[in-house]
Amino acid sequence: MKKCVKIGILLACAAGILTSCNEKKKTDSDKVTLTVWESTNGPDEFIQRAGAIFEQTHPNIKIKFQNVELGDTTGQIALDGPAGKGADIFAAPHDRLGSLVAGGHVLATVNPDEVKSRALASCSKALTYDGTMYGYPVSAETYALFYNKNLISENEVPKTWEELAKWTTDFNAKNPGKYGFVMDVGNAYYTILFTTSDGNRLFGKDGTDRKNSNINAPASVNGMKFFQGLRSALPVPASDLDTATVDGAFQSGNAAMHITGLWNVVPFEKAGIKFGVAPIPALPGNTEPAATFSGTRAMFVSAYSDHPAEANEFASFLMSNEMQKLRFEITGALPSIDIALDSPYAAGFIKQLEYAFPMPTLPEMSMFWESMNSASKNIWNGADVKTELDACNASMVGK
Repeated sequence: MKKCVKIGILLACAAGILTSCNEKKKTDSDKVTLTVWESTNGPDEFIQRAGAIFEQTHPNIKIKFQNVELGDTTGQIALDGPAGKGADIFAAPHDRLGSLVAGGHVLATVNPDEVKSRALASCSKALTYDGTMYGYPVSAETYALFYNKNLISENEVPKTWEELAKWTTDFNAKNPGKYGFVMDVGNAYYTILFTTSDGNRLFGKDGTDRKNSNINAPASVNGMKFFQGLRSALPVPASDLDTATVDGAFQSGNAAMHITGLWNVVPFEKAGIKFGVAPIPALPGNTEPAATFSGTRAMFVSAYSDHPAEANEFASFLMSNEMQKLRFEITGALPSIDIALDSPYAAGFIKQLEYAFPMPTLPEMSMFWESMNSASKNIWNGADVKTELDACNASMVGK
């Protein structure tokens, strides 16, 4: 009998130990760390502050920011994801969606109807691929014409590119060491605007024509020839007109006009520049502002995440009114939802968005950037326009 009692006690103890271990294991497993990839200079601060707020109501979740720049996340997740060391959530521009889906790197949005009901229509469209929505939009963007009010009055701001070229030439002659106009002439994100005359669009009206990129269509060739002619008003080689240099020229008060986006509002304000924002001038033969790329910055849930439910919850949280207002305050980027903004610059961008079109999400876009960046630089420096655009087209559609 005593032997049976002892065995019973031992079994009870063992059961207690197992129960205790199971409870500890369960508690430990409930602790979730979500790694989030984002860029520096604003988006990083947003993620860190948003994460701290989210953690207050989700004590079992830790948000860990890791710097991977926006342009690098798509390539990085393809390498790190399968190896089990990638992000749970990462930022990427919507034009990379085709490549991300084709590679199996992202999960579909778990609550697409709710996201679509809250997001701007352009953002919802940008994140829908083959009828399925992926990711959560956190900002909408396009670019517009910034102008320094100390160098050019609002009434003088050109409505057409011909007017801009003439005004710039006159200004440069009267103001040695300053520029009437600057832009990153080797960046396809901006130079695409010169190809959009008369409704010409990259990969067609809906951005889905994989057989015809239209980058070497007659409207594109004529537009890029005009772009090349601007070199007479801005006699600087492409290598000296990169983004950092032209941003610096405007930020230091040495440029009257500059094409850039809302992300530069905060840096320009901090630099003490008094500026306004206007729509992009009309191309030759057109009466409306030139069409520009519109972009949607999204947070995608990695297909390799061990915590997809929690990752989706945090990504969705970033679309809340509170978080969208916080992101605008920190980064200056337009919210992805329809909320009122206290900004003297928002109107200029919202006006330009009326003439903007979403960057195509086709996988061929991965070839567009490098080829069109190169073509833009070469054209600015004097290369044959048709030859350059034909080569750009061939790199995307193979003909």
